[in-house]
Amino acid sequence: MKFVSYLDAVAEGEKRLEEAGIADAKIDARYLFESLPGHDAHFLLMYGRRQMDEEKRAAYMELIEKRASHIPLQQILGYTEFMGCRFTVNEHVLCPRQDTETLVEYALKLLKPGMRILDMCTGSGCILISLLNLSGRENVPMDTLVGIASDISEDALAVARENAEYNKVDVRFLQGDLFGSLVELPGEEQKFDLITSNPPYIPTAAVWGLMPEVRDHEPKIALDGSPNGLAFYERICAEAPLYLKEGGHLIVEIGYDQAEDVIGLFETNGFKDVVCYKDLAGNDRVVYGHR
Repeated sequence: MKFVSYLDAVAEGEKRLEEAGIADAKIDARYLFESLPGHDAHFLLMYGRRQMDEEKRAAYMELIEKRASHIPLQQILGYTEFMGCRFTVNEHVLCPRQDTETLVEYALKLLKPGMRILDMCTGSGCILISLLNLSGRENVPMDTLVGIASDISEDALAVARENAEYNKVDVRFLQGDLFGSLVELPGEEQKFDLITSNPPYIPTAAVWGLMPEVRDHEPKIALDGSPNGLAFYERICAEAPLYLKEGGHLIVEIGYDQAEDVIGLFETNGFKDVVCYKDLAGNDRVVYGHR
């Protein structure tokens, strides 16, 4: 039997991912290795030159082949990190991205005790769950906030419920199309201090040009924002004033080239002090306004 060390196996995995055109082949090969039972970030340093048994090597290479087929790393692992919290992900939700942390960071600054928060197109629930989980950072006790999250996909809501439970936050989940989900609430509970959303915003034709990890493995319902990518913003901006309290806030994530259009929709629908915030890469990423 050929001697194959743990380090040899990881090098083999990295090479296979490079051949498959995976951009972060070295990092992904290491993460997949560390996901095996009994492995951690220090395993290779301590035991890397020891022989890897065939059964464990086969399990590792099976993970490598999944990644080589462009299944997202997060879906293979079953989770990802976002705003310091862990979130379950699968094919029913978008993998939370660092870009969306920009929205959470600015929304956190808006929190005040007693607020009612609505997160639409919640997906994995990462925005609302992170806001509640980190509210103490702004000296806002989590138990003073009311969190409502909605999504049209019941499969996505199942993932979000699991994430809320794991992160120990209290969220009410509603199924429905944008504000249509609120019919489940009594009239007096349909008003909010803060509405957040990361809606589908990729123009339909552009979806097919996305990297295969996104195009082939993430839900198209969470990506396709209509032919011009603006349909959800048009509906949210037009209807949000009916569901916001006086002075209430609306904050949404946008595509890097949509700031002018979305700012225009905010202003046309009566929002004040409308501003666009950039993400860490310097791209337009979040639009904010208030009643």
